[in-house]
Amino acid sequence: MIKSRAVVLSSLCLLLIVVLIVSCCVGAVSISAAEFFSLVGHKTGLSAEKLYSDQQAAVLLHIRLPRVALGALVGAALGVSGAAIQGLFRNPLAEPGLIGISSGATLFTVLMIVLGAGFFKVISGALGFYALSISAFAGACFTTILVYRLAVNNGKTVITTLLLCGIGINALAGALTGLLTYMATDEQLRTITFWSLGSLGGASWETVVLIAPFVFIPVFILPFFSKSLNALALGEAQAIHMGINVVKLKRIIMLLATIAVGASVSVAGMIGFIGLVVPHVLRISFTSDHRLVIPGAAIAGAALLTMADLVARTIVMPAELPIGILTALIGTPVFLYMVISERNKNKQL
Repeated sequence: MIKSRAVVLSSLCLLLIVVLIVSCCVGAVSISAAEFFSLVGHKTGLSAEKLYSDQQAAVLLHIRLPRVALGALVGAALGVSGAAIQGLFRNPLAEPGLIGISSGATLFTVLMIVLGAGFFKVISGALGFYALSISAFAGACFTTILVYRLAVNNGKTVITTLLLCGIGINALAGALTGLLTYMATDEQLRTITFWSLGSLGGASWETVVLIAPFVFIPVFILPFFSKSLNALALGEAQAIHMGINVVKLKRIIMLLATIAVGASVSVAGMIGFIGLVVPHVLRISFTSDHRLVIPGAAIAGAALLTMADLVARTIVMPAELPIGILTALIGTPVFLYMVISERNKNKQL
């Protein structure tokens, strides 16, 4: 089992490397594999041969590489948090939006867009370029903490109550977002629409550095809770008998998932289905063991989002298709398949 798990994870890593290289090479300014490796070797001092042009170097280093890096980070964050949330809820149809992360980020972002020039003018001016990103991250954290606090009873958190509170807060956040959207001007509506569709078009090295710690921490820590999530899959009572602090486990999983998704949404907008589809595909293709699913979801999520961004920025050149549309087109058929499979499985039982 350990050997097969290592083979699968190694294969996913190889796939990710190939996708990253292809994404760096393909675009309006074409870069061949030889030119790519020559550029990387020359810049790192490993090779003195220069097979590339200055234009190719500028495009790769300042436009394409930051975008590819951001796509990989966001995809990894969405994938690993989706796998962790599904393990926590013991439901393959669960995703981070259930606990209010996405709706909270959307609400605070729309709040900053619509009221940024009025009530929040001082805050918006102080935060500058990062106003929307920080607002989205703050909103994701605020709503998740609110949902968790509402679900706690006598120091215990019941998953069903957590889910119901999440649904309620999502509905409230959606209503407030709708109200703010109704108040928005035409220019603000355009900004809200493009943000909600998701995009990596604003990628830069500053953005990559900004969210990297918020992604690396969950991606590297969550796999250590794989065995605990495997035990939790048997039920909370069984997990407690096995010596697992279930209350602490829930807090840590929710905290890390919130950090990962909040950071991702803050820089890329709303990108759906990655956290829902990727972990489930790994489960039906290989195993439900979280020791494979959680790290595998991070790697596969990074590869999938990078590949989706490559298609989004090349399929309608010189324009760019919002990446949220593409992930929805890919994710919806898979989601429907999951629902139908669950229904058929319940019928058999």
